[in-house]
Amino acid sequence: MDNYNQPSQYYQAPGGQKAMPQAIARNFLANVFMWMFVGLGLSAVFALLFMNNANLLLYLVDLETGKLNILGWVTMFAPLGFVLLMSFAFNRLSAPVITLLFLLYSAINGISFSFILLTYTANSVIGCFASAAAMFGIMAVMGYTTKKDLTSFGRLLTMALIGIVVAMLINIFLKSDTMGYVISIIGVMVFTGLTAYDVQKLKRIGEGVEFEGTPQSQTKKLAIMGALTLYLDFINIFLFLLRLFGGRRE
Repeated sequence: MDNYNQPSQYYQAPGGQKAMPQAIARNFLANVFMWMFVGLGLSAVFALLFMNNANLLLYLVDLETGKLNILGWVTMFAPLGFVLLMSFAFNRLSAPVITLLFLLYSAINGISFSFILLTYTANSVIGCFASAAAMFGIMAVMGYTTKKDLTSFGRLLTMALIGIVVAMLINIFLKSDTMGYVISIIGVMVFTGLTAYDVQKLKRIGEGVEFEGTPQSQTKKLAIMGALTLYLDFINIFLFLLRLFGGRRE
């Protein structure tokens, strides 16, 4: 998503009018946020649908053991596969296919979230969701408006993210509540910072999109991948907050 030349001062819009890069960036980011909200909405619908329908959950759980069956495990790990496919096959996939994969990813992610909603109380889920939305919104505005280059900051956060993933894998075996608590605190800080960095990066991508030279299908693909990036930022802020402050059902 960074492979762009420096943006020109303007491009020739329909009707002979000249549109400045800032206007292009706003339009591009509007599409990014629209698709992000579509993804979040789709996830919420499927999470609530499976949470409130025991018959649907039975497709994912083995009644004899009470644990996930094969389809349940596929549902849990399929989102990672979608992200990897969209990222590594970006240049080979068409815009409609990228869009479809993003929608499928959001829906399947929502199904896996139904187990989380069944674990935590409704009040704590709503509270953490509202907190995540506020933090995400503030950092998104900061990332869009700041004049400071966040590239170096983003690289540090990316390295910290790798450290979090490694620590989480280690903690699967250690099962340390203290380590899990520390990971969650750092996770909130990292993804909050990444929100500002990613919004600034997407703004620059939007400014670099020249509609005369960049096919519309390519622009849409970039918008979908941008939506996926911000979706992941928001969801991870929410999940880490939930691990920190969520009240479990008795």
